[in-house]
Amino acid sequence: MNSTTLHILNGDATLQVFNQTGLDGDVLVWREVFSEGPLKESLDADFWKGREAWITQTFDDTPEGYQENVIRELEKLNEPYTEINLWFEFDLHCQVNLLGVKQLLQQQTDLTERNIFLICPDGHPDVPEFRGMGQLNGEQLEDVFDSRLHLSEYDFNLATEAWQAYVSNDANRLQEWINSTPFWGGLHLLRSAMEAQVKRLQTNEQGQGYIEQVLLHLCQSGIASRSAVYEAFWSQHKIYGMGDAELNIYLEELRSKGLVSL
Repeated sequence: MNSTTLHILNGDATLQVFNQTGLDGDVLVWREVFSEGPLKESLDADFWKGREAWITQTFDDTPEGYQENVIRELEKLNEPYTEINLWFEFDLHCQVNLLGVKQLLQQQTDLTERNIFLICPDGHPDVPEFRGMGQLNGEQLEDVFDSRLHLSEYDFNLATEAWQAYVSNDANRLQEWINSTPFWGGLHLLRSAMEAQVKRLQTNEQGQGYIEQVLLHLCQSGIASRSAVYEAFWSQHKIYGMGDAELNIYLEELRSKGLVSL
């Protein structure tokens, strides 16, 4: 621990830009993808074993790699930082990761002794097609930092409710929770991400979820390469925040059913 401040960055793309800034503090890079794979309410030892097994099987990672890139990073949360800055974006991928981080913070820290801030942009005037902070330069990222929000106890309670509704994997329960939430506090971009998840959970008569339906339509429209499918999906559905590795999960499922050949 070299500082009283910790920055939790959602991914290595943000880290590359963060290193161009003059911001002080230690860094924790969040490399999990809670928007995919098995989840449960309690982030206990069994939870992380399940995540490791799924990640290593799905993304051809190794248990050693998971321990190094994820678990050892999270050990930094045990340090007595007095200020924590959460750098997460507007999309479902980031918002679910943010919910998970907040569950960990509640489990492992005394929130009354820490100031916790959220940096969560959904756009930037210099980047018309904004998808994430990795598109910015160091100076632009410092500008985003200046508009950070100080998170309250209400925000953490809301995050816990959202996490519980999300991990239920039940579209009706999640929609009911959204409808019953009158105030979103500092989590002003959470609602649109959770609404995107409700849509993702709904299936058609063939049992295909929304993401599969979109990808199947793109493939049937004449797109001839996976890279072109990625670009088309990102331009229309950036709310999901999926990278090519995540989209490949769905494309492989469609390919195994003989529906696409990419």
